[in-house]
Amino acid sequence: MMSSSASLAPARSLGSVRHSPPLSSSLAHTLSLLDSAAERLVLHRDFQAAFDACDRGLEALASVEQEDSRCGEFKAALCILGIQALAELNQWHGVLSWILQHYERQEEIPAKIMQMCILLYTKVGEQAMMQEAARVWLHCPSNSRLAGYGTVAELYLLHVLVPLGHMDEARELILGEVGSGAFTEDQRQVALDVVEEKQRQNQEPPPDPSRSPSPENTAHRASPRGAVIQRLEAMLRLLYRRLSISVGSFPLRRVFLAVVLLYMLLVRIDPAFPSSFVWISKLLELLKQMWNTMFAPYYRALAQSKGL
Repeated sequence: MMSSSASLAPARSLGSVRHSPPLSSSLAHTLSLLDSAAERLVLHRDFQAAFDACDRGLEALASVEQEDSRCGEFKAALCILGIQALAELNQWHGVLSWILQHYERQEEIPAKIMQMCILLYTKVGEQAMMQEAARVWLHCPSNSRLAGYGTVAELYLLHVLVPLGHMDEARELILGEVGSGAFTEDQRQVALDVVEEKQRQNQEPPPDPSRSPSPENTAHRASPRGAVIQRLEAMLRLLYRRLSISVGSFPLRRVFLAVVLLYMLLVRIDPAFPSSFVWISKLLELLKQMWNTMFAPYYRALAQSKGL
């Protein structure tokens, strides 16, 4: 459901950790579980085993003294892999609660994990589940100094507040103190334009079903070629009728063929265009009828002469 390569970025960034001072036995065990989770997730596609490895790694990490700064990096990497595994197992509904088991307070969730959660719940159409957590996270003063704060604010605005119709809170986020460090002046204007456009769409009255155009009219209006096709079809039928009553009229046949060729060259039928299907089938039918009208008598006369 989510990109494995993107989710493993924090795990790969731990390469610098390997060159740091030696790990304690507990942290070495956690690192081993992290490597195992990544391998099972990416190489073996065994998502349940990957999640179980992440869970064991987080449990082992909880018993480690938090004095080592690398504990936070290990914890974030295990959580990101766990989110990926739960998403692949279609157990996305338990992602936020599982994260809160390990971070306890919503304000403590790393920015990268908050971003992943917003995107995940948006993808499954349940972004309302992230509203409270994201609001609390953004209102935490210490988070406003994080590098990913602006991205969390942008995702919360575009994927949670605007789709759910919370326009007042969206304006407050853009113009208030909470969003003061999240958006530049240009970004504020763009965000306000998005909010205004969404609100305008919400205020538009729903279309009247009684005045809905028929599918045929809608198709022709949607396609600028609709009227042209109708006129050319009528012209071809008229030419065909003239052809059928004009015995031996070779100039008229040339005119008919010239019209068809000019249409092909100037209008250039696109076979992938939906409105072309009906036209092409009718054109083929008319060409077959024209061919039979023009040449069938000659073929019959030729066959009779050979029979003689």
